[in-house]
Amino acid sequence: MSWLLLRGLTREARHWGGFAGQLAQQLGHEEVLALDLPGNGEFYARTSPGSVHGMVEFLRQQLRLKGLQTPCKVLAMSLGGMVAADWAQRYPDEIERLVLINTSMRPFSSVTQRLRPGNWPQWALLATRWQDADHAERVIHQLTCNNVTSRDEDLAVWRRIRKSAPVTAANAARQLWAAAGFSCASAAPPCATLVLSSAADHLVHPTCSARLAGAWQATHRQHPWAGHDLPHDDANWVCEQVVAWTARTGLGPG
Repeated sequence: MSWLLLRGLTREARHWGGFAGQLAQQLGHEEVLALDLPGNGEFYARTSPGSVHGMVEFLRQQLRLKGLQTPCKVLAMSLGGMVAADWAQRYPDEIERLVLINTSMRPFSSVTQRLRPGNWPQWALLATRWQDADHAERVIHQLTCNNVTSRDEDLAVWRRIRKSAPVTAANAARQLWAAAGFSCASAAPPCATLVLSSAADHLVHPTCSARLAGAWQATHRQHPWAGHDLPHDDANWVCEQVVAWTARTGLGPG
């Protein structure tokens, strides 16, 4: 049974860096696969759906094409977390475990909590300068990463990713539209769920994760200093939380 990794807005499998391999090792060398949303990564030339529902259907089709079996386990962040939550609610037999990182969704959070107003001017400027790779990636790093020890290396890698698989401004807008319009069902999915959040997330208010976990009675763990991109800022902490949680919830890492 595979673990699937889903990234957020305009990000792709390569943005996980070494996280997938680290998670696989700490889980006992389980299979960990990073999937791309339509419009990103290997599917950058495709049109992004304007809804989270559409993204779920695309991923389910990809699993069938790759010959992957369900149920599977999903670790997802931000927009990917919305996709994973919708998948688990609408197709409960297909998701066995769910780890949601710094995600947000109605009806549990308001628009100003889901995207902090202090960042709106930067988002507007980012949209106007989307084709400027260096500027765009620097802004994204500033908004999402509190660990800056590898910033120069990160930006070099991110620029190469953008050059090889550029996400169009139109697809970025569709993904943002899908995220803004998404509202999940109030009832929790039946699978075991872990919510991870960052106390110092400058993009999405950490209360979004707290309210989601409270409404679903899910386990919630909060990192004290990481930013929105928690797996980037402290991959080891995320892996430790996932391993400990799988052991506590009785199914073991497999």
